[in-house]
Amino acid sequence: MHAEVTAAASAPSNDFFLARQPILGRDQHLVAFELLFRAAGEDDDAKLTDNAAATAAVISHASQLGMEQVVGEQLAFVNVDEVVLMSDFVRFLPPHKVILEILETVKPTRALLARVAELKELGFKFAVDDVVEYSPELDRLLALVDVIKVDVKVVPRENLARLADSLKGTGKKLLAEKVETLDEFRLCMDLGFEYFQGYYFARPVILTGKKITPSEMAVLRLLELVSSDADSQVIETAVKRDALISLNLLRLVNSRAAPGPQVESLSQALSQLGRRQLQRWLQILLYTTASGGAELASPLLQLATTRGKLLELMTLAVRPNDAASADRAFTVGIMSLADALFSIPMRDILDNVEVADDVRAALLHREGDFGTMLRIAELLEAAEGGCKLYNALRKLGLSVAKIREIELEAFDWVRELTHEAH
Repeated sequence: MHAEVTAAASAPSNDFFLARQPILGRDQHLVAFELLFRAAGEDDDAKLTDNAAATAAVISHASQLGMEQVVGEQLAFVNVDEVVLMSDFVRFLPPHKVILEILETVKPTRALLARVAELKELGFKFAVDDVVEYSPELDRLLALVDVIKVDVKVVPRENLARLADSLKGTGKKLLAEKVETLDEFRLCMDLGFEYFQGYYFARPVILTGKKITPSEMAVLRLLELVSSDADSQVIETAVKRDALISLNLLRLVNSRAAPGPQVESLSQALSQLGRRQLQRWLQILLYTTASGGAELASPLLQLATTRGKLLELMTLAVRPNDAASADRAFTVGIMSLADALFSIPMRDILDNVEVADDVRAALLHREGDFGTMLRIAELLEAAEGGCKLYNALRKLGLSVAKIREIELEAFDWVRELTHEAH
């Protein structure tokens, strides 16, 4: 690490946390993550820490960690202001892994445009952020950028079609950001947007009269058997009864996330996994059977498994050596999106599966330590936090630096998990 980056990196306080927001393509697969770095303090000033020193810290962290650990095989969108663009340390980012997102505050001066052109020569790609109208400033940047991000929360619905039309004429890829509902997503799909950022895919759309399918029910029943310490033979018989579960379980066990020689038989898989791992894989399997096939790259499963791992690691930080609590925390995280997965209310799902009281309280009411941890996971995803996040962490006795370390470990684990051997 060069001295100027390290010097710049040591200037800001260590009280910033990392938010990683998924960006999906039209086929609903992950294509990128936007990396956001927020100040976390007692005052509610969670604005983007976009001055040179903070961004240097971010770039320094990203370089030390390796972008792969933070975003896996996906690309990373990183916000840059004028100071960062003109600086040397932007060069520490790997051009093939990042898209530099030019903030709306940046003035397209002649010097700045020349710098962007120079960085393009080095292989960097650019996006322009928070576009709400077709402005002369945008026009000056257009020749140099690859992606235009439109803030669909700010642009009135009646103007969105006109704006999308005029921007499509530029030949650039359009990204809709802050897409929070399925309706907004469908509208943006119809308007020709290529990429979508926002948590519309994790919002539960409750369908009246919808039932859990037999295959999903079978996984839930198995989860009950495992958590009630049923006899191994009973569990094995139940697994064998469902061909899809058997097949997917073998696939998961033989994925790269479970090191060791190939497992040929179910009984071998079950004995190798042990109860604890079996419970995890079944929870993950819920998402893959519901989405029709073992699709480990589904954004909903990625989000659920990230939450599960975050909560597990938080619990181990707060209650070291308490593996039973850590398992329940993992359950809270992974089950927290089950209503979005099944399109039925959380209460109905919990009527079909036996869970511990503290797990139920966390899932239904965000109560108890697990409830606080789930709120922390949600605040991190939303990249809003400041005061709320700081207070929730303080309640658990966790520092901002510790939660960042936990996040990176969770991201890494999910990356390994989704690196499934096909």
